[in-house]
Amino acid sequence: MTSHVPRLTSHEIHFSFELFPPRTPAGAEKLPAIVAQLAAVQPAFFSVTYGAGGSDQQGTYETVMRVIDDTGIDAAPHLTCVGSTRANIAALLQKYRDSGIRRIVALRGDLPATAVSSEAPGEFRYANELVSFIRETHGQHFTLEVAAYPEMHPQAPNPDADFDNFRRKVAAGADGAVTQYFFAADAYFDFMERCSRAGIAIPVVPGIMPITNFAQLTRFSAACGADIPRWIRLRLEQYQDDKQALLDFGLDVVTRLSSTLLDNGAPGLHFYTLNQAEPTLRLWKN
Repeated sequence: MTSHVPRLTSHEIHFSFELFPPRTPAGAEKLPAIVAQLAAVQPAFFSVTYGAGGSDQQGTYETVMRVIDDTGIDAAPHLTCVGSTRANIAALLQKYRDSGIRRIVALRGDLPATAVSSEAPGEFRYANELVSFIRETHGQHFTLEVAAYPEMHPQAPNPDADFDNFRRKVAAGADGAVTQYFFAADAYFDFMERCSRAGIAIPVVPGIMPITNFAQLTRFSAACGADIPRWIRLRLEQYQDDKQALLDFGLDVVTRLSSTLLDNGAPGLHFYTLNQAEPTLRLWKN
């Protein structure tokens, strides 16, 4: 498949890294050193995830501010809206603005684990409503990133409906998008061709997942709808008891994927670090 992604010169390519708020004291103790290692390669920004229904709201804020204070590099909190209210979201947006935050990753998110099916989802149902609300209340103050799903969101009824959801987020005022991770470059190129036909011109940055653990990758992929091609799955199964062989194979696979994406015009790469520096930096150096 031939890509229609606009070609960029090398100095225009941007890399970014995703972190999650530490869940244990040990994780909190290790994070500053990990951030320092990642910051040394000067990413465009860090993003920090946000728990279902706001469960990690304070942890997200604290991690974002720690990254900015320690590195001077831009950091973007994930902001999810489902299960929340306009008043709660407004208060959080003002808190971020008052703290000097200029970039937000705007997401629908998942209902809290304690929610039951009969509960209303709050005052926001979809991410495009969150994007619209941010634009209505804060104009162009925030750069807004949204999610894109080249292989379809796992809860979407079909690819066309899923793409319509993405188009609504763009129309609402998104500045850019970061994709769910994938391992087939053609999924991204097909998505970008659909964007081109729809007149969507915002940058769509591929999300990149380092391969470090077969069981973990299988679990994540089942949850988020990311396909692990059969040939990759079979090799990972073969290597799951040989840690170094698995790491070397995973590095080779994801390096080739990343190179193919950049060589064919992807505007950058967004690495899902899982709060580990070494796997992501090996990929970045390659």
